[in-house]
Amino acid sequence: MSTKNIAIPPSFILGAAASAWQTEGWEGKKAGQDSWLDLWYKNDRHVWHEGYGPAVATNFYQRFREDVQLMKLAGLTHYRTSINWSRFLTDYEQAVVDETYASYYDQLFDEMQRHGITPMICLEHYELPGYLLETYGGWASKRVVELYLLYVEKVFERFHHKVTRWFTFNEPIVVQTRVYLDALRWPYEQNTNTWMQWNHHKNLATAKVVKLFREKGYAGTVGCILNPEVTYPRSSAPHDVLAAQRYDLFYNRVFLDPLVKGHYPQELVDLLEKHNVKWDYSAEELAIIRDNTVDELGINLYYPHRVKAPSRAWHPETPFHPAYYYEPFELPGRKMNKSRGWEILPEIIYDMAMRIKNEYGNIPWFVAESGMGVENEGQFRNAEGTIEDDYRIEFIAAHLYQTLRAREAGANCQGYMLWAFTDNVSPMNAFKNRYGLVEIDLQHNRDRRAKKSLRWFRALSDERRLTLTLDDEVR
Repeated sequence: MSTKNIAIPPSFILGAAASAWQTEGWEGKKAGQDSWLDLWYKNDRHVWHEGYGPAVATNFYQRFREDVQLMKLAGLTHYRTSINWSRFLTDYEQAVVDETYASYYDQLFDEMQRHGITPMICLEHYELPGYLLETYGGWASKRVVELYLLYVEKVFERFHHKVTRWFTFNEPIVVQTRVYLDALRWPYEQNTNTWMQWNHHKNLATAKVVKLFREKGYAGTVGCILNPEVTYPRSSAPHDVLAAQRYDLFYNRVFLDPLVKGHYPQELVDLLEKHNVKWDYSAEELAIIRDNTVDELGINLYYPHRVKAPSRAWHPETPFHPAYYYEPFELPGRKMNKSRGWEILPEIIYDMAMRIKNEYGNIPWFVAESGMGVENEGQFRNAEGTIEDDYRIEFIAAHLYQTLRAREAGANCQGYMLWAFTDNVSPMNAFKNRYGLVEIDLQHNRDRRAKKSLRWFRALSDERRLTLTLDDEVR
C-alpha cells in the first residue's frame, strides 16, 4: 500500500451532472410536449425498472431551491444539466417559447448564482421532441437540424447573460445506437443507414450552433459532451488490434474527429461505402463542420471496453452492424461493479487524457461524468439513517487521482464532475442503481438525505487536496 497526496488546483472544477428529463418530472408539462423518452415510457412502461420513469423523477422542477442548497452543502463549484427542448417550446416549427418553463430556468440560474455555483448547460440530453420523431423521423431529417437551430437561438437569446458554458449534446451517439443499431429501445428499428444519418446530422447541428454562437458574439464557449469508450484489444495480435481500432472508429472517432478536427476519418467513410451504408451529406455540410469545430469537450467515462477479433463469419442476411468487426472480450479477474456489470479501471481517465493530448491538439476538456451506481444501497444505512457509501468514495478518489495525474502530465483537463449529484432516473434502470451523493427516498415523497460521500466531497472541495491509498503492494 502507498499513500498519495495531490493538490487540486484552485480553478479545477469539482462538480456534478444530471439532465432535465432525469430530474425535473412532468409537473407543468403541457399536452404535446412529450420527448422521445416520454413517449418511450408511455408506450413501453413495463421495461422501466419497477415502473419508475421520467413522470416524477426527483421532482427537481418544484424542489430546485432545496437541491441548490444541497449542491452548496456538497461543495460543488459547477452543476451541469440540460434544457429540455421538448418543454422549452410550445410550437417546434415556429420556435414559440413556453414562458412558464423558461421562467423556471431563470429562477434556477439565479438561485445557483446566489450560491456561487456555475451552470453548464446541455441543449439536448436525449430530449428530442416526440413530435419531431413522429413527424420527421427525428435526427434522420435535415429539417430537424434547422428546427434545433431555431430552438437553440431562442435559448441563447434568453440565457446568454446567465450561462457561458454551452454543450450541444450529451452522448450524441447513444439514442440512435440503442434504437437503430441494437434495437434495444423504443421504437426498436434496426437500420444502420438511419444510425449514420443521425450521427452526421448531430455533427452538422453542433457546427451550426458553434457558427451561430460566434456570429452573435456571445461570451463563452460551445462544446459537446461525448462518451468515447476507452477500448483495449484482447491481445497485441494484429487481428485483435484491428478489432479495437474498428470499434474506436465507429463509436468514438465518428464524433471526436469531426467535432475537434473538422472532418470524418477517411477509413470510416470508406468502410460505410464498402458495406453500402447510405447517408445523405453534401460538400457544403462538410465545409460547415470543417470551419466550426468546438471550443471544448466534456468526456463521460465509466468503464473500459475490451474487444477481440470476431470468431465467426457474419450472417449474409443480417444487415451491417459495426459488430461485423469485433466481439466483446471479458478480461478474467477484472475488478467489477457487480450492480452494473461494469469493469472498474480508473486508468481509463489517464489513457483518454493522453489520447486527447496527443491526437486531438490537447483541446480543453473535463471529465463530464464519472460515478458508481449501486443497487440496494439501503443495506449500507447506519443507525443514524445515513448511507455509508465508502465504495463510492473509493471510486471517486481513484478516478479523480487519475484525472489530476493526467493534468500533471500535460493534459488540458479542466475538471472532474460526478454522475450524479442526487440519485436519479436512468433509461430502463430507473432508480435501480443509485449514483448520488444525495439519496432520493422513493417511499417518502422523494425526500433528500445526504450520504457519507457528500460530506467527504465537501471536505475535498474545501481543502483542495486529495489523499488516497493505492493497493500497489507486491505480496
